[in-house]
Amino acid sequence: MRRMAATQRRQERESRQRQKELEKRRKEMAKLSELDQARLEVESFENELDVLVSMHKDCRDPIDWLALATALPPHAPMKLARRQLAAAFRQSLSPGAPPSTEEESAPRDDEALHASAQAHHAEHLAEVARLRELANGILAGTLRSYSEAIQELSPFAEIDQLGSAMNFVVHTAHLVECTLTVNGQHVIPRQEKFLTKSGKLSAKTMAKARYHEIYQDHVCSSVLRVARELFALLPLRTVLATAIIDDVDPATGQSHGIPVLSVCFTPETLARIHFDRLDPSDSMANFFHVGDVLASKRTGTFTRIEPLTPADLPAGYSTADTQLSTLIAHAQNLRHEIASVAGGIKLLTPTVDSAAL
Repeated sequence: MRRMAATQRRQERESRQRQKELEKRRKEMAKLSELDQARLEVESFENELDVLVSMHKDCRDPIDWLALATALPPHAPMKLARRQLAAAFRQSLSPGAPPSTEEESAPRDDEALHASAQAHHAEHLAEVARLRELANGILAGTLRSYSEAIQELSPFAEIDQLGSAMNFVVHTAHLVECTLTVNGQHVIPRQEKFLTKSGKLSAKTMAKARYHEIYQDHVCSSVLRVARELFALLPLRTVLATAIIDDVDPATGQSHGIPVLSVCFTPETLARIHFDRLDPSDSMANFFHVGDVLASKRTGTFTRIEPLTPADLPAGYSTADTQLSTLIAHAQNLRHEIASVAGGIKLLTPTVDSAAL
């Protein structure tokens, strides 16, 4: 009995020890789970900020309008007897058996499949013809085709992070102006999340300087994205993009939209930029622009700017066809030289409609 009691006490000690070990492991697992949850919260917060300031990194592939204009139409669907052949094969496995229901309905099924394929082909032909007509209009520089392409093929409606409203004005076949109402400052989280040294989740109010810096990068990143998408969509030489934000008038307390940044983009300048490594705010120095999207340290309000217009563009930002403009200027100079040599022979100087260029 003493040996049995000793054995029982030893087993109890072992059981209690095992219980303590299991309890310790459960606590470690619970702690690990809590740490994983904290890490997930911080990663989600950092990802949310990264999305807001990295809009410029994504862009659609450029559209090859020449390829669309010269694309061959899809071939017409062939009439096949798939159901009939399948039914005949099954029937051959049971010679002498009466025709099955499947074999009797096979011709009608094949006809239905062919009719469906023809209807789909007709829709495809209509879509190809519409895209070919649009492509020809784009290649010809038709402003109506430009507007149609922006309305139907631009991805801006799917990019909710860009803003609440976007308006476009097609000035010429080489210049498009865009006004973007950027998301308000509410898109920037007010609370900053981080892990403590002990691995616990903590949060604090984000410093105003960092808060406005992130919003500045968000606005500049959104404007860059708009320019990249427009150049990928259309054969443009200049994009004028103006960012408008909803701010509160300190005198009335009412919200109103104010322009804070206006940028002139060219494809040559964008081609020299590494979008994966740039700072959106600092990158504005590469372009002709007005505004800096910086809030007042005292009031927190933004400075209103006068948006750029086509008339404000420097001489290097030509919105007309450069070769055609050079040819016209050269022809006019020749006329003046001929007039001076002719001595008194008056030549009529033609007027050139710049809008038609």
